[in-house]
Amino acid sequence: MVRMLVDAGLPTVILDDMSSGSADSVHPEVPLIIGDAGDQNLLEQIFEKYSVDAVMHFASFIQVGESIQLPAKYFDNNVSSTLSLLGCMARHGVKNFIFSSTAAIFGNPVVTRINESHPTMPINPYGRSKFLVEQVLPDYEAAYGIRHVCLRYFNAAGAQPDGSIGECHEPETHLIPLAINAALGRGPSLKVYGNDYPTADGTCIRDYVHVCDIAAAHLSALAHLRKQGPSLKLNLGNGEGYSVREVLESVGRLAGKAVPYEFVARREGDPAVLVADAENAKSVLNWTPRFPALDDIIAHALAWHSSR
Repeated sequence: MVRMLVDAGLPTVILDDMSSGSADSVHPEVPLIIGDAGDQNLLEQIFEKYSVDAVMHFASFIQVGESIQLPAKYFDNNVSSTLSLLGCMARHGVKNFIFSSTAAIFGNPVVTRINESHPTMPINPYGRSKFLVEQVLPDYEAAYGIRHVCLRYFNAAGAQPDGSIGECHEPETHLIPLAINAALGRGPSLKVYGNDYPTADGTCIRDYVHVCDIAAAHLSALAHLRKQGPSLKLNLGNGEGYSVREVLESVGRLAGKAVPYEFVARREGDPAVLVADAENAKSVLNWTPRFPALDDIIAHALAWHSSR
């Protein structure tokens, strides 16, 4: 996202506690402030020093299983810190807020493809933490004039197509990098959580959306808000679901090596199927994914991991 903002000539400042990031990934032209997004004193210093007119908020914990075991961690960071950030925006007259939301707010889907009118019934603390923020944003708009775009990612995946930047988590929890590392012999046999879901092959089905396409949607959302567009809540996905087995087949074919894996028990809080209807994002933001194909998403991720 930062690279895209820089390429667009938009001055940017980063606030990150680096708990799951890497300073090596930071664009050399962009100031990096290491700290917590809920630190009121630090936020005041940043908003006083920089002429901020928009905030893109990515700083959330995102592991469903961990959120069930440690809900306080998720509500503290994902909700309380966000409220601190919004409060500081209100005090400094910053009116544009773009929020990383999630398909997890929908819970177990009642239709095959989920649009924005689907019932919101999160089934884990992670999803509830994101949904709570979505619920308070209209109140902050009514009281403080902070307009928002909530972008509900389905499964973010992939890497910069030129292989210069990609996922680097310690520990890694996302399916595609775990599968790639297993295929390349850099990690253990992959654990597949459940093979008894009500799907064609028994494994979970997810809609994978390329990180560059997600960033492009944020850039469009920023332009929308700067043109005084109304607040929006939009799904981001490709409208196509792939099972875990299909992902492993694609990784193995592209890597030239089969992915070693074993089935283990389901994770609590995982729906069987999550597939987006993102027609509203395409229409309202004039957003068209450049890399909708699963093979392209995996090929870009594979190039990144292979080069490391």
